Amino acid sequence: MYTRRIFPIAGVLKWTRRHIFLFLIISIIPVILFDVLGMKWFRVPWLPLSVLGTAVAFIVSFKNNASYDRLWEGRKIWGGIVNASRSWTIMVKDYITNDFASDEVSSDELKTLKTELVHRHVAWLTALRYQLRKDRPWEMHIKNKRSNKEFRSDRYKVCEDEEAITDVIKPYISQKEQDEIFAKGNQASQLLGIQSKRLKELRTKGLIDDFRHMEMTNMLVELYTLQGKSERIKNFPYPRQFATLNYIFVWVFIILLPFGIMDGFETIGDHIITDLASHTSHSSTIHQIQEFIAVHFVWFSIPFSTMLAWVFHTMEAIGENTENPFEGGPNDVPITDLSRGIEIDIRQLIDDSDIPAPYEWKNDIVM
Repeated sequence: MYTRRIFPIAGVLKWTRRHIFLFLIISIIPVILFDVLGMKWFRVPWLPLSVLGTAVAFIVSFKNNASYDRLWEGRKIWGGIVNASRSWTIMVKDYITNDFASDEVSSDELKTLKTELVHRHVAWLTALRYQLRKDRPWEMHIKNKRSNKEFRSDRYKVCEDEEAITDVIKPYISQKEQDEIFAKGNQASQLLGIQSKRLKELRTKGLIDDFRHMEMTNMLVELYTLQGKSERIKNFPYPRQFATLNYIFVWVFIILLPFGIMDGFETIGDHIITDLASHTSHSSTIHQIQEFIAVHFVWFSIPFSTMLAWVFHTMEAIGENTENPFEGGPNDVPITDLSRGIEIDIRQLIDDSDIPAPYEWKNDIVM
């Protein structure tokens, strides 16, 4: 998926609202123990906590960088698929001729052959995106989170979840080819195999010469390479040892954070009390209010603890939700839209008819 505009802060707050309430509770409990129940020893020195926070920040940054690299690599791969698809189409358009044929075919038959090869390529794009949208076990813990499920149900639908691949791929290949590819595990690979077999038949008939046959075969190899790169990202998750330890370290820091911040805010309150003692020009009522605030100044640590916990947790959640760029999240690679764009482009190159319209943006999200 891809969002057309900057993700609004209201959306981020809605997405993380349950954790914000949890952080408030985590921040309030230590203050109650400290200020109401008088457990003044119940604190953590800021120095070791700041060292822990620095370490957690480095770990979160490492995870986010690695997750973004996976996302960006996926986008580069599909950029390569866009270029390779156009190259394949112009080869189909210009290389398949009667120049070397022993038995020439009509212009209508040539057009039918070219349309067949281009449509089969669209079928390959369709099969590939459906394979990349299939759920993997390590993706489910992210997709099944309540906030993510709510966002998906409210904002957008994934086409690959709504339409069966057999219905979508039917207009592009024959029933015989459908039976052949769905009898195997990897439909996209089978379609490229059929393309190669078809090129060999055209070479035998003399509709393409040796050099052109070699060039078109090399393009199929390039498509296999791009498919393999996509499958590598899809089938190999972000290492769990990094993801799990990162998650644990963030929560250890979040839980200890209020105990460290309280000490600093109590020190500020003590300074305020000292200042009030040396300035007695205010009225007694104002002085009493200021003194009350200073005595209980530790309560101001609650919003700051909540805010810091929210920042660290949200950054960790962003990295987690960027790990798998093809699962169908709102910020994943928009392979459905890219496939439709490629289809429109290459079918226009061969002057095909009944070209579909581009996918529409829904709630500023494209699939």
